[in-house]
Amino acid sequence: MQLPPKVTDRAFERLAEIGAGDEGKALRVAVEGGGCSGFQYDIRLDDAESEDMVLEGHGQRVVVDPVSLPFLAGAVIDFSEELIGARFVIENPNATSSCGCGTSFSM
Repeated sequence: MQLPPKVTDRAFERLAEIGAGDEGKALRVAVEGGGCSGFQYDIRLDDAESEDMVLEGHGQRVVVDPVSLPFLAGAVIDFSEELIGARFVIENPNATSSCGCGTSFSM
């Protein structure tokens, strides 16, 4: 059995700051084909679907669709604030390489 992704408190707190849950939205983390390394992350606010895995904390939700779930097994979904900007980031143990943009990876 694969471990589900983990969402950090910092990521849930950021979702609360932007009021995602107040609007009934969840942070969708999906994996799609494409990007410079073969796969890319699609991270956006969205409605939860019935087949999604729902990860909850701080009154907020992060959802992952069943197709993306195996690519995100054991991954950590976090929020990072750096000089170059603030964004949701994914530390993915399944990625064998990634590119500089941080949204593309290969397995």
